[in-house]
Amino acid sequence: MDKVYKKCQSCSMPLKKSPNRSGTNSDGTISTKYCGYCYEKGQFTQPDITAKEMQDFVKHKMKDMGFPAFLAGLFSKGIPKLERWKH
Repeated sequence: MDKVYKKCQSCSMPLKKSPNRSGTNSDGTISTKYCGYCYEKGQFTQPDITAKEMQDFVKHKMKDMGFPAFLAGLFSKGIPKLERWKH
């Protein structure tokens, strides 16, 4: 059985905050690993993004949503350690 993750293993967003609670696999089933913003129909929505670029993207997105810069930095700090970036 797949491991159950609490946050997206690409961008670190809590999966419960994701559209439809998660991304989708190629067979239409719910992904247990990735959010709906990062993963659709078994493919990454931004396949060529790097972990560093994802960190910057998440930081800016959080600041746009009104989060303080230090929180955005803290939240995005662990992104390179997530499953997607381990290869």
